[in-house]
Amino acid sequence: MALLSALLEILRRPTMVGMLSELMMFITPLWMAVIVGVLVGWAWKPRWAKNLGNCYVSKDALPASPASSMTTCFASIPILKLNTLKFQLPSCVSWTADDKESLSLPPAATKSDSSLSQHDAEKSAWVTEEDLEHICRLVEESDGGPAWIQMMDRSTPSMSYQAWRRDPETGPPQYRSRTLFEDATPELVREFFWDDEFRVKWDDMLIHATTLEECPTTGNMLVQWVRKFPFFCSDREYIIGRRIWQSGRSYYCVTKGVPSSLVPRRNKPRRVDLYYSSWCIRAVESKRDGQLTACEVLLFHHEDMGIPWEIAKLGVRQGMWGAVKKIDPGLRAYQKQRASGAPLSRCAFMAQINTKVSADYVRSLENNSSDSSEVEKQDSSGNQKEKNIPKLLIVGGAILLACSLDRGLLTKAVIFGVARRFGRIGRRL
Repeated sequence: MALLSALLEILRRPTMVGMLSELMMFITPLWMAVIVGVLVGWAWKPRWAKNLGNCYVSKDALPASPASSMTTCFASIPILKLNTLKFQLPSCVSWTADDKESLSLPPAATKSDSSLSQHDAEKSAWVTEEDLEHICRLVEESDGGPAWIQMMDRSTPSMSYQAWRRDPETGPPQYRSRTLFEDATPELVREFFWDDEFRVKWDDMLIHATTLEECPTTGNMLVQWVRKFPFFCSDREYIIGRRIWQSGRSYYCVTKGVPSSLVPRRNKPRRVDLYYSSWCIRAVESKRDGQLTACEVLLFHHEDMGIPWEIAKLGVRQGMWGAVKKIDPGLRAYQKQRASGAPLSRCAFMAQINTKVSADYVRSLENNSSDSSEVEKQDSSGNQKEKNIPKLLIVGGAILLACSLDRGLLTKAVIFGVARRFGRIGRRL
């Protein structure tokens, strides 16, 4: 009540200059207290909070059995509570929370029988048919998620690029992009993105790539990546499962973070558990002559890098085009290398082992996803009516307050601005 009365007293100032100066004096100590609190919280963060961040595993990367999932975190804390605490606690920024002690291996990894059964369960859950269904929904924009907001539209003589972003209710921001390569086949682009040996030549963020396991029947692969981050962050490690489905000349390439007991978790490089990056690669008409000589790549990407999401969004926005424009020269160099008859790398060879699916099967997945999205839209319309009630209360209260205070138009304008701000916040809830 004291803060509210002080704020009302400031708004009663007769001049705008006096009111603004009083507001600055009123707000400055609050901001200083917030900044000091954040710095002290990061500097004195207890070890148990740091371990919670390392124990977090995404929904797609959870182990097969509850017993094995409990061995990776505290046995007395349920998985659901860990996920809740993960979103409530600030992300562990590496320059303030670099680990000084190595995490020990879970007990299940020290026993031969249990580790073998755990590894078999992990191997069967690398990339499954559910992942094919999910990427089909993403391609058709019928996954029920929020609307995409366009971020970028750039082009070069041989490539055009468009990017979108959306912010789900939980989880990191998600990105969608459409890249059109002129004079390129889907098969070449498929192998180009799969070829880790060649990727290190054009992707300067990738400093290490190793194939851990592979399935010669389905083309399923388990790979380890280490990517370089800016100087104020430690490098990041990814354990990625990947697989390709083929429908005609369309290729659905899924890569995502998966749990694995083959690589022990270390402090540096820091493990990224929540990772999803998948493509739909297909032949499309060229903008030059209308022939099917161009290749379209639809990319869907999100990951939890362990830094605050707002900072991550700013970094992605600033560095997106600088990273994307390196892809086209890399692809053209790969075309020349393949045209010269250079032997295929093992990763490029594995990219040719695809699981064949019919066009009717893909359409059935799309129809199922469209039906579910309609149900979600109907449910969301009912929730929207409920969300409008708090908004009406906020705006109505602002009108009553503005009419009760006879202090000029400036005071009323400030009150209406604050009410509109809170109304927008209510809309996003």
